[in-house]
Formats: sequence, C-alpha cells, structure tokens
Amino acid sequence: MDHVDPLIGSAGGGNTYPGAVRPFGMISWSPTSTRGDQTDTGAANGYAYDATRVRGFSLTHVNGAGCHPGAAGDVPIMPFVGEVTGSPTADVRDEVYAADFSHADETATPGRYSVALASGASADLSVTTRAGVGDFTFPRDRPAALLFRVSNSLNGSEDAEVTIDPDTRTVSGSVLTGAFCGRRANGGANNKKTYYRLHFTASFDRAFAGTGTWVDGTLQPGGTTARGGEGYETGAARRGRGSGGYVTFDTSRDDDVRVRVGISYTSADAARRNLDREIRPHDDVDDIAADARREWARQLRAVEVSGGADALRTTFYTALYHVFLQPNVTSDVDGTYLGSDRRVHRLEHGQRAQYGNFSGWDQYRAHTQLLALLEPQIASDYAQSLLNLARQNGGVWDRWVHVNGPTHVMTGDPSAPALAGMHAMGARDFDVRAAFESLVRQATVPHPDGLSDKGCPGQCEGQRPNLAEYLRLGYAPQDTCHCWGGAAETLEDATADFALADWARRLGRDDVRDVLLPRAGWWRNTFNPAAGDGGHQQARRADGTWVSPFSPSSDLGFAQGTSATYTWMVRHDVTGLAAAMGGPERAVQRLDAFFRKADGSWATGGDGLRYDPTNEPGIHVPWLYNALGQPWKTQETVRAMASLVYRTGPGGLPGNDDLGTMSAWYVFAALGVYPRTASGAELSLSSPMFPRAKLNRKDAPTLTISAPAASPSHVYVRGAALNGRSHAQSWLTADFVERGGHLVVDVSTTPDPTWG
Repeated sequence: MDHVDPLIGSAGGGNTYPGAVRPFGMISWSPTSTRGDQTDTGAANGYAYDATRVRGFSLTHVNGAGCHPGAAGDVPIMPFVGEVTGSPTADVRDEVYAADFSHADETATPGRYSVALASGASADLSVTTRAGVGDFTFPRDRPAALLFRVSNSLNGSEDAEVTIDPDTRTVSGSVLTGAFCGRRANGGANNKKTYYRLHFTASFDRAFAGTGTWVDGTLQPGGTTARGGEGYETGAARRGRGSGGYVTFDTSRDDDVRVRVGISYTSADAARRNLDREIRPHDDVDDIAADARREWARQLRAVEVSGGADALRTTFYTALYHVFLQPNVTSDVDGTYLGSDRRVHRLEHGQRAQYGNFSGWDQYRAHTQLLALLEPQIASDYAQSLLNLARQNGGVWDRWVHVNGPTHVMTGDPSAPALAGMHAMGARDFDVRAAFESLVRQATVPHPDGLSDKGCPGQCEGQRPNLAEYLRLGYAPQDTCHCWGGAAETLEDATADFALADWARRLGRDDVRDVLLPRAGWWRNTFNPAAGDGGHQQARRADGTWVSPFSPSSDLGFAQGTSATYTWMVRHDVTGLAAAMGGPERAVQRLDAFFRKADGSWATGGDGLRYDPTNEPGIHVPWLYNALGQPWKTQETVRAMASLVYRTGPGGLPGNDDLGTMSAWYVFAALGVYPRTASGAELSLSSPMFPRAKLNRKDAPTLTISAPAASPSHVYVRGAALNGRSHAQSWLTADFVERGGHLVVDVSTTPDPTWG
C-alpha cells in the first residue's frame, strides 16, 4: 500500500485519475479540471497534473482512455465559497464557480483523495464499491455552498435532473449521457449518442441553510427541482446549456459538511439501496478510507514481491493498482444492471457481478490475460458480462464497451482473443460454450452491421467488417472493407481467428479449428515481400493491387500505428513471419534496427520506423526474439523499455494507460514473463526484476518466480529451474499456469547466448 502512487500517469498522456476508488469500483470520486472552457475539460479523463483548477469532484471515471474528453465524469460536485449569484452554467469560462489548487495541498492514496482549494474550501473523499462519503470544509466567515452540476459530464449530456429535499436533507437526480470519443475526427460524430443514465442520491449530516437550482442561464434561488441537458457538442454549440442545483450551509460555528452518496445505472431506488447497504449513517471518511485501504491491501497481495529499491516497488505496485481499477462493477447490490439494450436485467445464475468498460483493442494484448491469471473469478464474471452485453446487442460483441454502451471504438474483433486468453489463463466459470459459439458465429456469418460506414474509420460499427468480402479475398480490402485500415483489420482478424481456433482445440471442437486455423495465416495476404526492407504489411484493394504510395513509416491502412510496427503483429506465427522476411537471422537484424536508432540508442517513440512503447500494436514485439532463438535480446530490450519509459512521478507511464493495459505490460515485464500469444497460457521468459515474486491467485494454484540475484544490472538469463528441474527453454508451457509451480531464474550482467 505504501508503494502505490495514484498520481503516476496523471501527466504526459497517461490519462489516469487520482481520486478515491475501490478495486473494480463503480464509483470513482475524483476531480474534474478545467482550462477555462466549461464544455471541455483540462484532461482526457478529468485530471491532468498540469491543470490545477477544478470545477467539481465527479462520481465516475475511466482509467487511461485516449480520446479527449474520454468518458464519464458524471455529476461533478463543487464546494463553492461565496454567494451563488448567477447560474454556474452561465460561467462558461469557469471563472467564478471553479477554484485553483496546489499539489502541495493534495493527497492521493488508494481509496482516498483530499485537496485544499485556494478558495478556502477543501474536499476529503473516500468510497466503497457503489457509494462514497465526503467531508467538505469551508471558511467560517464566508458563505458556503455545494453545487451539483448534474448535466456537466465530460462529454455533455442529453438530459439531467435534480431534486432537493430539505426535509430529508437529500439531493438526488440523474444524468442521461454517453458519447465516448464523440469528438474524434475519424468517426466520432457517429457516437454522439446516449446509452446510460446514472442515478445518484446524496444524504447530508446537517440541515441546509438554503437551496437553489439553475437551468441554462437562469438561476432560481430557493428552487428545489431543475431539468436540462447540455448536448454533446463543444464550444458555442453547447455553451450556456445545462442544469443543476445547490445547497448552502451556515458554517459560522461548524465548518464541516458531510455527505454520503450512492449511485446506480438502473434507478433512483437502486442508488439509495446501494448507499444504505454499503455505508452506514454514521460512517465518516476515516472509517470508509480505512476499510478501503484494507481492501486494497488484500487486492494487491495478489502479487507479493520481495527486494528491489523503493522506486521499483512503487512503479510495480502502482501498475498493479491500475490493473485492478477495471473492469468496473455496473450491477447493484441486489443484482440488477443496465444492459446494452438499455433495459434492466438481472445477473445470470452463478454470476457475482456485472462488469462494464471493455477497451478490447488495448486490453487483449496484456490486461485481460493478467486479470485472468491473478483473478480468475473476476475475469469469469467479466467474460460473462461481455457475453450478456453481446446477447442484448443482437449477438454483436462490441470492441469498446463503455459501462453498457457499444461505442465501436478502434478496430478488429478483440473479444475473441480476450475471452480465449482469459479462458486459457484460468477464467472458466462463465457460459464458455455459449460465448465460444457466439464469437464463432460472428466470425463466420456476415452481419448487416459489417456493411455500414457509420463511424468509419475510427468507430466502424461492424464486429467483422464486410465479412463476406473478407472470406472471398482472404484479406480486408482497403477500398471496400468498411473498416479503419485494411492491413490492420486483416492482422486483427487473423489474430482473432487464431484465438478461436486455439480455443476450439482446448474445447475439443476440431470442426471449428479446422475452419479457422487456416484463416489465421491470412496475414500473408497483406504481407508484400517487395515492400521495403524484406517485406512489410501493406494495404490492398479489392482488385488485388497494393495501395500506394507506400512507406513503412506510414499509417495508411493501419490504426494508430505504422506498417513498421504492424508488420510484427503476427504473435501466433513468428516462425512463418521470419520465413517471409528471409529467415530468422534476417528477422533478428530487422528487429535490432526496429528497437535501436542509427546511433545505437534505444527507440522510445516518435519515429514511425521504430518501436513505439506508448501504444499497444507493438507492445508484444520485445518478446519475439525468444521465438527467433536469441532470447538474450528479449531480456535486454524488455529491461530497457521498462526502465526508460516507466518510472515514478506523474509522468511515469509511456502513454494512455488504456484501462490498465500499459500497466499490465509493466507487471508482466517485472515478473519476467509475457503471454506468447493473446489466446494461450504459454509464457515467454525474460529476466525478473525482483528476487522473488509470489502470485497468490484466488481459487487457482500459486505461482512463484525467483531470481535471487535480480538487480537493475542483472539483465540476462544464464539458467533456470522449474520445480527443481533444469529448464532450458525460453518459454513455459501452459502447465505452469494451470498446475502452479516454482520458477527459479539465474540472472547475470552479461548475455548468455547458449541459454534458451
């Protein structure tokens, strides 16, 4: 616990948030910053370290999403010092109803967040899974108010409403919103839509001195109800719109105001039940924060490491903390939840919670596998949750689900490798057959959504875009694929098809395996051996011609990456890729040039021809040396990237955390293992960073990884033993995950080309 810093990743594009949250929590109470535009935010997900002015403390957040604004940020609650004399919505530049703060007056720990504002007010917040308690203090010689900006979610809102009841000392309401990534230039306009309503109820420990509401530019002192949304635009199209309410307090003798807040995605009654079940009437911030600290301590004991410098342990345990921020519980204490059809459903038999927030294109490359490895029960419920949402969505598995809503963000069919990988890593307690059959159907039977261009290129609606054409040609044609980029889509679908074939093998479904395994090799159909230095991935048209002009540094035909990066995205057939490049030695030479600049220094981003550790398409590539017979280069490359782009401090993440994906990469790297494929439990080996790590997996066999000589200088492996027997391979079979075991790695300061 003492080695977790929630501020890591809050600068430099990590897009994390520092507020109060429990593991996998529904509520996450954290600041919404401003840079002088109430229709925007100072950061993608509400908080950026260099934006030190806030307009409220919002109840929901998403960790590390990449578009600006990201998602959620629902119901900012703002402590305001002074008389409320005008509509806060009319304060379009956040000049009046916002406040500055200094990081010297800010404290963020797991489950608790506090800050003193320049206005003289302060906030001290802690939460349970679905509820929270906040202490707001005010100067005794000034008027004091709490503003409930019910319409001011990060992306705006379709509708919002608030009701103030002085008799019961409550403020309640809801916001109807959605629109994740709705401002993206490459297809976001299709996502300016609603898919959930968040309900809240706030109960106070003291009477109100006064009340008021506002709608758009009109303030209603003494008002108790208001209604109105903002829309999903920005700037003049949204400025001055919205609604909210406020309550005032006499703080001349008692300067502290305590509020208990419960939330729900299903109903106002459910929000009250969530609050009543999780927070007792007399619980204060200290009580809830102490319990949150205990829960985080239990959660983080999933991996116990020994040794290592304080900075290394802080980097590691903060990464693990970020891994456990999602998925997020979306079901109520009584088992109700909002489905993707916007109807209220109940948990399936045996399901413990419904989860939302699935950043599939990112997470399947590291996060979902690590989650299943460490928390197979939660991963099982996550898998069941995604199946539930797909069933409610006409059988379509969306690639980026926010809460309950299909947003279509990114490309490919990530649910297939995500679920196959979770199943392989030990998540088995879900309707495995139904999920498998559903994903196979979407991979083999064309769906009308696959012919839609709505949201293209960045948020195309089809799970398998233009599947009929893909099956006819053996690749996704750039001109008729209805996708972000034809080459990227081909690689993503080949990965998904391999995942389903691999899963079919484990399930004894040879009929499916025989159909899909050949399709896993269709990456060859967009590999142009004449493109550049020994061949590259390149987009093709439906007539078979290559899209030109071509450059390995170009993203034409790709999604958030270049050909130079995507060419290596054949994790399931490294041997075949190397052969296509001219053999293993030639592939190694290309990898060397990919990771290092001409002067021999490491590439850490910003060069389209080389490795980019800030985004997901290539994060598996450092481990490919293992499959090419030179594992010592995996060891030095993984260690180099881990030390160069991951560190302590607000800028300690290399890029958007993307719902824990970049953090999961680091956890794997520190342990010295990484999944060989997205869909299996076989692990590639590198050199562990800690002398000992114990993986305490709930309801699964324990794993231990020891490297007694581990240190920043001991980068290279010169030997290993598995369960007391010499281990000469640079990978572990799935037995290690399935049965447990003890791996001992002998590390040194110099490479040993004979091992592995």
